Amino acid sequence: MKTLFVITGPTAVGKTELCLQVAQHFGIPIINADSRQIYRELKIGTAAPTNEQLRQVRHYFVGSLSIDDYYSASMYEQQVLALLDELFLTSDYALLSGGSMMYIDAVCNGIDDIPTVDEETRAKLKQRLEDEGLATLCEELRRLDPEHYAIVDKQNPRRVVHALEICYMTGKPYTSFRTNEKKERPFRIVKIAITRLREELYQRINTRVDQMINDGLVDEAKALYHRRGLNALNTVGYKEMFNYLDGVWTFEEAIERLKGNTRRYARKQLTWFKKDSQLKWFDLTGHTINEDITNIINYLDSI
Repeated sequence: MKTLFVITGPTAVGKTELCLQVAQHFGIPIINADSRQIYRELKIGTAAPTNEQLRQVRHYFVGSLSIDDYYSASMYEQQVLALLDELFLTSDYALLSGGSMMYIDAVCNGIDDIPTVDEETRAKLKQRLEDEGLATLCEELRRLDPEHYAIVDKQNPRRVVHALEICYMTGKPYTSFRTNEKKERPFRIVKIAITRLREELYQRINTRVDQMINDGLVDEAKALYHRRGLNALNTVGYKEMFNYLDGVWTFEEAIERLKGNTRRYARKQLTWFKKDSQLKWFDLTGHTINEDITNIINYLDSI
C-alpha cells in the first residue's frame, strides 16, 4: 500500500536531522511542510535546510517561491497531491515533514474548496489595508460575515483580508465555503510527532536563535526591510528584527523577544498537534540522536 509518512513536531525539536536519516533509509525525498521555508529569500530566519542538507536528500517546496508570490494552503494541497501521484509511481513511500499545522492538515485531511482570489480583488484589498488599516477591515468583516469575525485572528492581516476577498469576489460570506469535511486520500497516512521536555525544547530554541544571529539574521532582515509589509515577512524572526532596525527595541531586547515569541509559537504548535489522535508520539528528551533515529525508523519499518 502506498504510504505517506508525516513527521512533525514543534520548532527546534530536531525534525531536520531525523527526516534526513529517514529519507535516506527509505531512498525517498523530503516534502517540506514549513510555510515560510518555501520562500527563497527566507533562509536564516526560517532555519531552512542548508546547501549540504539539500545535497544529501532532494527536497520539494524549499526556496521554490519568492516572497512576492501569492500562495495559500489550498494551492499547497493541490501541488503536494500532484507530486505524490508522481512519487508513488516509483516508490511505495513518501515523506512529508514540517511544523506548519495548516499545511500538514491540508495534505492529510484536505481543506475547503474556497475560490481562488483574482488579482484585481487581491490588489484592491491590499491597497485598502495600507490606506485604511486592519481595524477598519475587521469592522467590515464583522458586518459581512459576523460568524467568521467571531473566530478569526483579528491581529492577523492575512486571515482578515483573505476572508474579505472571498466576500467581495463571490458576494457570499466566507463562512459559507467552510464545510470542514475530511477528504479521503488514495494512500495510507502514518503520522508521528516528536517532542521533548519543555526545558530542553526551550534551550534548543534559545540556541537556535543565537545561531541564527551568528549566521547573519540581522543582515538578512536589513536586505528585506523595504519589503516588510509583505505577508511572508509577518512572522517570528523578521518582525523582531524589523523592530530592532526601527529603533523600537535594542538589539538585546529584540533577541529576547525573538526567543520568547518562538517559545510561544512552539507551545501553540504542541496544542494543535495534541488534538490529533492519529499522531504517534516519540519523546526525544535525554536520548542520543542516533538512538532516536533508530527507534523511529524501526517503527516505520514495522508499519
